[in-house]
Amino acid sequence: MDLTSTSGGGDSRQIEETKPLLGGDVPAPEGTKMGAVPCRRALLLCNGMRYKLLQEGDIQVCVIRHPRTFLSKILTSKFLRRWEPHHLTLADNSLASATPTGYMENSVSYSAIEDVQLLSWENAPKYCLQLTIPGGTVLLQAANSYLRDQWFHSLQWKKKIYKYKKVLSNPSRWEVVLKEIRTLVDMALTSPLQDDSINQAPLEIVSKLLSENTNLTTQEHENIIVAIAPLLENNHPPPDLCEFFCKHCRERPRSMVVIEVFTPVVQRILKHNMDFGKCPRLRLFTQEYILALNELNAGMEVVKKFIQSMHGPTGHCPHPRVLPNLVAVCLAAIYSCYEEFINSRDNSPSLKEIRNGCQQPCDRKPTLPLRLLHPSPDLVSQEATLSEARLKSVVVASSEIHVEVEPASTAKPALTASVGNDSEPNLIDCLMVSPACSTMSIELGPQADRTLGCYVEILKLLSDYDDWRPSLASLLQPIPFPKEALAHEKFTKELKYVIQRFAEDPRQEVHSCLLSVRAGKDGWFQLYSPGGVACDDDGELFASMVHILMGSCYKTKKFLLSLAENKLGPCMLLALRGNQTMVEILCLMLEYNIIDNNDTQLQIISTLESTGVGKRMYEQLCDRQRELKELQRKGGPTRLTLPSKSTDADLARLLSSGSFGNLENLSLAFTNVTSACAEHLIKLPSLKQLNLWSTQFGDAGLRLLSEHLTMLQVLNLCETPVTDAGLLALSSMKSLCSLNMNSTKLSADTYEDLKAKLPNLKEVDVRYTEAW
Repeated sequence: MDLTSTSGGGDSRQIEETKPLLGGDVPAPEGTKMGAVPCRRALLLCNGMRYKLLQEGDIQVCVIRHPRTFLSKILTSKFLRRWEPHHLTLADNSLASATPTGYMENSVSYSAIEDVQLLSWENAPKYCLQLTIPGGTVLLQAANSYLRDQWFHSLQWKKKIYKYKKVLSNPSRWEVVLKEIRTLVDMALTSPLQDDSINQAPLEIVSKLLSENTNLTTQEHENIIVAIAPLLENNHPPPDLCEFFCKHCRERPRSMVVIEVFTPVVQRILKHNMDFGKCPRLRLFTQEYILALNELNAGMEVVKKFIQSMHGPTGHCPHPRVLPNLVAVCLAAIYSCYEEFINSRDNSPSLKEIRNGCQQPCDRKPTLPLRLLHPSPDLVSQEATLSEARLKSVVVASSEIHVEVEPASTAKPALTASVGNDSEPNLIDCLMVSPACSTMSIELGPQADRTLGCYVEILKLLSDYDDWRPSLASLLQPIPFPKEALAHEKFTKELKYVIQRFAEDPRQEVHSCLLSVRAGKDGWFQLYSPGGVACDDDGELFASMVHILMGSCYKTKKFLLSLAENKLGPCMLLALRGNQTMVEILCLMLEYNIIDNNDTQLQIISTLESTGVGKRMYEQLCDRQRELKELQRKGGPTRLTLPSKSTDADLARLLSSGSFGNLENLSLAFTNVTSACAEHLIKLPSLKQLNLWSTQFGDAGLRLLSEHLTMLQVLNLCETPVTDAGLLALSSMKSLCSLNMNSTKLSADTYEDLKAKLPNLKEVDVRYTEAW
């Protein structure tokens, strides 16, 4: 019988190395120069089937010990009837059996396998592989042709990768190493195996090669990067390779390799990476790449074009991961600018000690301590004069951080109450103790200063995109920057542009992120308000933030009460200067009885009457108060139903026509009223039942009702456009015993939350909702 060695039905199944390993002379592709950035090489992918790389599997094994000249005779003998089933594992170095007995008592090293072929001969088992080893042959018989071909390609791949690991572990001539790397890359690109490790294995080999040879020249660096570029188009670089790329970006930022090779790699990272926490070196590589772009002649213009390319030409970015990944890179880069100051916290007086005006003796290392200095000579001389009559301030030597802090005895009353607290005071409170100084004078190094300028500019670019602004506001709402950055005047001044963009955006999901993420924590609204650590104007940004917040659903008692408690002084000052928004705020505080102190009320009235716009709005407030007293005077009907198609104006005219102090049941069902009528409904003191069935009453009105009509017992919201955002506000209406949310956008989670927070709720209609 003639023995025939076949390719298994196609040329793609027999993939042999066409170029030698180390030591051979391989001509470079025509038109390609060493170190030049090549055009993207065409991928010589094999046509036909694709296979998953095998790591282990069941297969029949037969081992024949013979001289090679007698192989054809042995194949036709009865000896081949002795097949043994084995579960083989394709390890990194050898082919081994889970049951090392019989034919596979010893593992077969890849270095011992001389050749791998597909076999077929007459009257013999089908789907066989031949592994030629010294002194014999190992035959593997699979169950079908696909499994045979999968074993064939997997064995070839393991054998070649093992060989490349060996030959590239001891390089001698780097020009030959470069040729071998190109051959390795081509082998990965043309392999019919489809597996993540197919492209990652060559990258890991090159990464190990670079980590073990740190004395390469810059030109050799570029040549290696160009050689592995085709593999990087669809694969993330491994961690060690990321460090190599970072080094190249730092040392040669103007190299064309950065633009031509690294750009698609970084674009892929930003579009597809899911968690920088698991691969921080990818984030560092992206950070260094952007800094390299900033070092080009065009500087930020190149960075801006890169951001535009990541967003895309349309009004909506098609890649949802780009923005959070860019923000993560920016936050890490900004943090690194202040890392030296952050690391010095352990060796400097604690914030509590600074706040209390005394330094506890301890064994601190004098690495980077803290010096408390005044920002100007005038303040220094003033403090020197006053220091004799009061406690001395703390002074600790430093050449980096300059902070002025007055002793606790001269602090504001609102802040001295928390001095005795055992908890560590935050940096913002410490800086606000002294009105003479509100920021740290932090001097960054030249490199850190350039890094800070670049990444703050990127945040500004991100805030210019309408579709990115909601997510950006949400990501920045918890204020993810270190305290040192918030105390740095340059940083807060540059970031002010981003906060202004949030304040100018009419969407509630954007400007609501100006407020703190939770109670007791400062938000951007507090930081950029007068007296805040980041405020550098006369309250212009503060006024615009209040204006946009008051124009949305935050025109409530809770928001006004917060302003009265914390920002009443700035509000009165801006109102005194004629700011219309602040005049309206003071009028609402009087209208909603936010201010209890009579002297404060008189002061607010005096402030309003000091300007023309304030005097006019205060007179309008007095007129409304007289109408309100008339409206709430006892008497009038207890039940009232408006005709269908009535509007907000119709309701306002009706309520202004007489007294409704006894009105308990109001039906606005099937009318055209909207959330705007809530301002009139909250003036009905005895209202217990309200029917808003099939109206346009929405979330904004629902929030206002929840603030004022706390005694409401029955509420019908059937077929109204209310959503979870407004329905959650009902949790404060503890008197509700009947609630109809039929055909609304109620979710199951909100329904469960309302049931838990409304103990008196007995009748609920949630039909045709998600909670039904």
